[in-house]
Amino acid sequence: MLVRSRIRELRRTDWDLVCVVEREGRLLGTLTAAQLLALPDDAELGAASEQFHSPRVLPGTDQELMASMALHHGVAAVAVVDQSDRLVGVVGPARLMAILRREHVEDLHRLAGITREADHAREAIEEPPMRRARHRLPWLVVGLGGSMVATFVVARFESALAAKPALAFFVPGLVYLADAIGTQSEAVAVRGLSLSHAGLARLLSGELRTGLLIGLVLALLSFPMVWLVFGELRLAAAVTLALAGASTLASVLGLLLPWLLVRVGSDPAYGSGPLATIVQDVLSLLIYFACVTLIVL
Repeated sequence: MLVRSRIRELRRTDWDLVCVVEREGRLLGTLTAAQLLALPDDAELGAASEQFHSPRVLPGTDQELMASMALHHGVAAVAVVDQSDRLVGVVGPARLMAILRREHVEDLHRLAGITREADHAREAIEEPPMRRARHRLPWLVVGLGGSMVATFVVARFESALAAKPALAFFVPGLVYLADAIGTQSEAVAVRGLSLSHAGLARLLSGELRTGLLIGLVLALLSFPMVWLVFGELRLAAAVTLALAGASTLASVLGLLLPWLLVRVGSDPAYGSGPLATIVQDVLSLLIYFACVTLIVL
């Protein structure tokens, strides 16, 4: 094959993709090194390149989506074409790696409630303290307001806690598990929402069943331990019922909050961190004390 002979003559090793184009510049297809070497000597490049259905993107394509397409198709480079399918250029592996790294750093910042979209992680940690505080405080102020609401919820049940101090023992564990489950859902939803084509109803249905299953397993594991240690069947039933309900709700909220932020034009990653955490905490406390009121008190 002439292409392979030409590559050997040039002794080039810095190529990642062979783009096959027509005379007018329209891209017929692409071939990776493995695909090219596997072709017989008499194969036509045009026909061979078309059968692999390699990815191609337009100049305005979101960079993270482009990198995800490359990973999905298992290629190290992606061809860029215009509206007429004419080859414009190629995004190589170094650029794709840089895109993935930058997006990863930005996602970590947003998940932590940091509003700054830094290009380099080092810059974010070496900034002056005043600037770093300004980037972190906005969502933490929201969390402060939510923590006041959570305090008010607990204060409303002061008499019940005073009469039965054991009720307070389960609050930290319940809140922690709900936060952990919600964080898992958020981590899946934050990036998945920008790539998935499934409808909200289907996504919520799947997350609801997942959260319910997780909650039931945790409830079944905790029920005998609470009953054995405290010797109260009603208390064990209230704790496990609240755990199952809070787990299910946290799983759904972990998906729903990022989706709502997408709908209003904000980055879905802001649905995580301080905002989602305080919402889950308040609702988990309400579920717990509602179960306690119905079953124990």
